[in-house]
Amino acid sequence: MKDFSLVIGGANVDIQGFPENQLKLRDSNPGKLKISLGGVGRNIADNMCRLGLPTKLVTALGEDVYAAKIREGAKKIGLDLSEALTVPEQSSSTYLSILDENGDMALALADMDIIDKLDMNFIRQKTDSIKAAKIVVVDTNLHRDLLDQLTFEFPKTSFLLDTVSTTKAIKVKDFVGRFHTIKPNKAEAEILSGIKIESNEDLSRVEEYFMKQGVKRLFITLNKEGVFFSDGINRGKINCIQADVINSTGAGDAFVAALAYCHVNEMVLQETAYFAQCAAVLALSHEDTINPNMSVENILKMYN
Repeated sequence: MKDFSLVIGGANVDIQGFPENQLKLRDSNPGKLKISLGGVGRNIADNMCRLGLPTKLVTALGEDVYAAKIREGAKKIGLDLSEALTVPEQSSSTYLSILDENGDMALALADMDIIDKLDMNFIRQKTDSIKAAKIVVVDTNLHRDLLDQLTFEFPKTSFLLDTVSTTKAIKVKDFVGRFHTIKPNKAEAEILSGIKIESNEDLSRVEEYFMKQGVKRLFITLNKEGVFFSDGINRGKINCIQADVINSTGAGDAFVAALAYCHVNEMVLQETAYFAQCAAVLALSHEDTINPNMSVENILKMYN
């Protein structure tokens, strides 16, 4: 595969249970089960493929029925799993959740230990792909030591970081400047910079902090206040695009995938922010985490 992008991260099978009536604990409840593909890394790679980017996913899979389902899904969208690690005697990453009658999570189990098999010894075997990739997308579900060593050993690679959550974002605080592009939300930006964001002046201070660390492009999602963006020279804020929210879980993954698309296609900063926000809104408008209608054409239709 030539002119490809690379994602290093997890690939899950998500199993959700929906009771027909009020959920009764310690009892068998009639209901429905939904099985879908997930994982932050896999979701981002999925969106990238739908945006037309040839993409490889470096992940860890078992040799079980869930791995077969992940591979089948990848084949359908043209996602390259040839660089994935196969761990024969371990379960593929699986997330099981039981919702209550109101649609809120009542209980969940996460079997995701296999992601720790992605250590630096394995990643070094992918040196040629890492160096050849147009961009390498990672997220903070990966082990801190792996993120640290990866960005240290490949200083010329353009890494795009999804910070995922405040708890996980803190992993990269000491070396955040090694990432070319980062996409924190407001709370994650506060945790990483140590600066509370309560005004535009605070945003400027946070921007200055990240640029001094070495970040080249910064996109802070501000919920209803839109997106702040900067490359240290150009900066601005795009207002929130109004949308009918059906499922919010896939918006961040779509935003990051769109950032990767814009980087590869050398789009200017402000257009990148707007394109990524439109991709997130498109994701919000579908009941599935991955909107099957995700495409460059459908994003461009949203342009005013």
